[in-house]
Amino acid sequence: MAEFTERYINPFTDYGFKKLFGEEPNKDLLLDFLNVLLKEEQGEIIDLTYLKSEHLGTGELDRKAIFDLYCENERGEKFIVELQKTKQNFFKDRTVYYSTFPIREQAKRADWNYELKAVYTIAILDFVFDEDKQDPAKFRYDIKLSDTETKEVFYDKLTFIYLEMPKFNKTIEELETRFDKWLYVIRNLNRLDKVPDKLRERVFEKLFEAAEIAKFTPEQIRSYEDSLKYYRDMKNSLDTAREEGREERNVEIAKEMVLAGEPTEKIMRFTGLSLEQIEKLR
Repeated sequence: MAEFTERYINPFTDYGFKKLFGEEPNKDLLLDFLNVLLKEEQGEIIDLTYLKSEHLGTGELDRKAIFDLYCENERGEKFIVELQKTKQNFFKDRTVYYSTFPIREQAKRADWNYELKAVYTIAILDFVFDEDKQDPAKFRYDIKLSDTETKEVFYDKLTFIYLEMPKFNKTIEELETRFDKWLYVIRNLNRLDKVPDKLRERVFEKLFEAAEIAKFTPEQIRSYEDSLKYYRDMKNSLDTAREEGREERNVEIAKEMVLAGEPTEKIMRFTGLSLEQIEKLR
């Protein structure tokens, strides 16, 4: 079995995320997180019930949906909590599609007046949407159906919340709110070696205890190893593709600078290419 250099699990792995937020003994962690996230939206959630995460379409050939976490509160309102580790084409479309399942589930036979309970989709993202990169300070997006002219909310029972975690860069000293603390823990848990003094609260102490790898059974460790390997392999593949893409762009820039008669030293400074690479272009 592998030796871990980290004391606590990585919440961005499938196993780590579900260990912390998807198990009945840790339900109060998810409850606290949702209450902090939505307290201004709908008041306090008293209780949560986990629901099955796999959902089929209306026909045999319809695409099915598998939620990371799916639950409802005591008022019957539905919550989909998704962890997205990598950039995915049409991810926003996917979240809208997923929201249709808890909507359709509420349909009743016979006499029904179409009244629906609210549906919330929360997406914790380990990436930034391309269209949001120009705004590095904004990491939370709250989306509802609104009137385009007045900007007033037209329908308040369908909510999408996107959290772009790479943009959250507050240090432990800069944490001000409980929401800040939650995002800090999710972003940095596997980099910490103890519970910071600023997080000495019951809910976070329980989270750190649940996340401590040394307390896992051999079977849990094997499951986490598999999940962590998948996460790292995927990240490495993406980083490699990103580096290759960046080098291709730098080569194109260097070609333009060569044609423009720019000196070699300037091209090297602007593109990071080696002298040998630039001479080959010439």
